[in-house]
Amino acid sequence: MARGAHKVNPIAFRIGFNRTWSSKWYSAKNSYCANLFSDFKIKQIVNKKLKAAGVGDIIIKRNNDKVYLDIYVARPGLVIGKRGEAITNLKNFIEKQVKQSVEIKILEIKHPETVAKLVAETIALQCEKRVAPKVAMAKAIETAKETGLIEGIDIWVGGRIKGAEMARKEKMRWGRVPRHNLRIYLDYAFTEAQVPGAGKHGIKVWINKGEKTFYTVD
Repeated sequence: MARGAHKVNPIAFRIGFNRTWSSKWYSAKNSYCANLFSDFKIKQIVNKKLKAAGVGDIIIKRNNDKVYLDIYVARPGLVIGKRGEAITNLKNFIEKQVKQSVEIKILEIKHPETVAKLVAETIALQCEKRVAPKVAMAKAIETAKETGLIEGIDIWVGGRIKGAEMARKEKMRWGRVPRHNLRIYLDYAFTEAQVPGAGKHGIKVWINKGEKTFYTVD
């Protein structure tokens, strides 16, 4: 009998080596589930409301009565808005949803071309505009290479590409992307694109940022 594949999330695999948790808080047993659900809700809201700003990461910290959000974005100006109105509206909306006081800190991503989540979302957006996946992948790889900050990038796009009856995967890689070396700071993301006339496409991106033996923030 053939065995199924054992898939491991590359980020979870490296927690404790060179990655850490995106939720940084401790909770008693009776409030843990509520806080975990609240974190999930906050991330959904932020990713939806700030989609145009390019959200790379969301770090959540808590104390007894307050939630602290560190939001990493590619275009911070869109988040803050004129005279800070946009970020105030976001803060008020999140507070109503989670029923807790919230403090938001916006941090700029200096090189969005090397953040797997943003690369995957860019490719998904292009696929939805009927750009051929190979063209979108090649452009993303070339842009990431030009930064000189990565050692390798691997992109997979799967689905009914170009409206074909049978689903297939198209893959493109540059450089080294070792997935089993724990010393490698490997960024990973998965997203989906709803392509007109071709259904859903799944996009996976792995980016090798070199060897790191401790957690660092980009």
